[in-house]
Amino acid sequence: MAPSGSRRVDCWRVLYWIPVLFISLIVAWSYYAYVVQLCIETIENIGEKIVYLLVYHVLFIMFVWTYWQTIFTKPMNPLKEFHLPHSDKELFEHEDRRESQQEVLRRIAKDLPIYTRTMSGAIRYCDRCLLLKPDRCHHCSACDMCILKMDHHCPWVNNCVGFANYKFFMLFLAYSLLYCLFVTATDLQYFIQFWTNGLPDTQAKFHIMFLFFAASTFSVSLAFLFAYHCWLVCKNRSTLEAFRAPAFQHGPDKNAFSLGTRKNFLQVFGDEKKYWLLPIFSSLGDGCSFPTCLVNADPEQPSSPSGRNPSIESAGESHQFPPKPLRESQSRLISNGQSEGSEDRDTQGTSNPALTIEKET
Repeated sequence: MAPSGSRRVDCWRVLYWIPVLFISLIVAWSYYAYVVQLCIETIENIGEKIVYLLVYHVLFIMFVWTYWQTIFTKPMNPLKEFHLPHSDKELFEHEDRRESQQEVLRRIAKDLPIYTRTMSGAIRYCDRCLLLKPDRCHHCSACDMCILKMDHHCPWVNNCVGFANYKFFMLFLAYSLLYCLFVTATDLQYFIQFWTNGLPDTQAKFHIMFLFFAASTFSVSLAFLFAYHCWLVCKNRSTLEAFRAPAFQHGPDKNAFSLGTRKNFLQVFGDEKKYWLLPIFSSLGDGCSFPTCLVNADPEQPSSPSGRNPSIESAGESHQFPPKPLRESQSRLISNGQSEGSEDRDTQGTSNPALTIEKET
């Protein structure tokens, strides 16, 4: 027999699907109300009926496709190099003093592309997953795992929104907003006829009325949410980073990962335009390391004519991990990143000297 604790966990996991089931039922009813009750039963003009049905089904398919991808795309786990080796794990667990544990973590971190720290300046370490957290990675208590570039845990998709599915989530918001706006716009004249007694007294009139209320209400909420995430994409921030700026060795920097609006967009949607509007993964990078726009380099480092911190370049040549942290297309984001990134950065708190790799003595 399974232990009672595991049964309780399974019950909670089933309950997590209730919001998804609710949305699915709303979408299924809206399909019936729009296609059957509005288009087939109410609209009499054949041309108008065909156009409405054609556009509706295109939006409906894209809406369902993106929703499906957002729900069932599994979050990416950090690469195995971020997990503590067995010998270091035993050494870490046997150390009683926090400073001694940090020494172990610092020794491992110097060979990894890790630059963010806790607010106290310590190496970010997950006690549950037993790994050094990559930059922008956070542990999700609902999923019970570390999520690369975690944005938030969304109960409406019963999944974490992060590096693996953030593009899908953005497209889901866009197509669901277009879907609701289209239904609201095309249903409006028949909604007005409902109040002026212009519709026949059938059950279709009640479906038309509630369809308009539901679509218009969702349109307003989706518009605000989509606009907010568009702003986050342009700033290259996650929801978590918008509330708390990522911290580095020399303090927090809310604009550390911003490369300029265009390059921030490409980092999420990729550099191939044919995939931008499709829920096909095309985001740049590996989710463990990210290009950074440096404004003020470490004063102890020699200046570089390219505007990049030379300590980063030299470290990238000597460090073997990751051998190719960014795709070739992603590496182009770094070139001339300073000129574009400086346009989007605020005048206060934009320096990022923490991204210099300090040599351990």
